[in-house]
Amino acid sequence: MSESQTDALSAPLYKAEGAAIGAVVFFSSASENTARFVANCNFQDEGINVYRIPLRPKDPALNVREPYVLIVPTYGGGSAHKAVPTQVKQFLNNPDNRQYIRGVIASGNSNFGEAYCIAGDIVSAKCKVPLMYRFELMGTPEDQTVVRQGLLDFYTKEREPAAATA
Repeated sequence: MSESQTDALSAPLYKAEGAAIGAVVFFSSASENTARFVANCNFQDEGINVYRIPLRPKDPALNVREPYVLIVPTYGGGSAHKAVPTQVKQFLNNPDNRQYIRGVIASGNSNFGEAYCIAGDIVSAKCKVPLMYRFELMGTPEDQTVVRQGLLDFYTKEREPAAATA
């Protein structure tokens, strides 16, 4: 693969309406639970670009060069070393992608017990970003509302100039 193929900036799956204020990067398996959650959030309506980490290794690599919050499902049935999907690890192992992560949101299955949404804890610790929210499987309409509003607030506050101190 040529360098231009691996380093080309990726286009959003859902492009922000108007000027982008930030981005969401997500991974979803063939079950599409996370993809349905993200689609139902309509982040692009709030000025948030949405990128999807490819499912298959033969798909072009995702290259994001804007601040983003990662939405990651938890795999492995409760095994911490299998919790973060391989595709997410590969995406974050690219330093150019990793430098733009600002937070993580995790999905999981409460049947995993103590390992519920542990992929979010792992990414948060390794990338030194906050774990912002957790939701079960494909989330509820309430989860969608909370995450959408939370990201809008997060990106709006991130763009505000720091208050002057006396």
